[in-house]
Amino acid sequence: MNIGAELSTHWPLLLLALGFFVLIFKGPLSRKLAGVEEITPERAVQLINQHDALVIDVREQNEWSRGHLPQAKHIPVGELSKYLKDLEKHQEHHVICQCASGMRSARAASILHKAGFQKVYSLKGGIQAWRSAGLPVEK
Repeated sequence: MNIGAELSTHWPLLLLALGFFVLIFKGPLSRKLAGVEEITPERAVQLINQHDALVIDVREQNEWSRGHLPQAKHIPVGELSKYLKDLEKHQEHHVICQCASGMRSARAASILHKAGFQKVYSLKGGIQAWRSAGLPVEK
């Protein structure tokens, strides 16, 4: 069996498989490399209750208006870099970034981590997971 011939014959399938692999593992791997830890809603509650963690909701205004975590601070992810100076006082605290499903919050947590925040987290599953866990939201 000539492996080179097999590879040249099936290269489109191999390329497709590689593409799927990258799509599946890109998010978790890039978050891990960026120093961002994803946490469950239950772990978020522990950090809020035991360590007075700051919650930053990085969704857009219309999403925020439909409900958000109690006492969350609203800073859309696209504006986060403008607020880094204001947030510096929280650099030593636990900071939880939260969005709708966990994608934007991971990006926001990565921005904060690069800015020197050491205890920064992304809420896995976002507010959808929070609501699914039966936890309160406020408007």
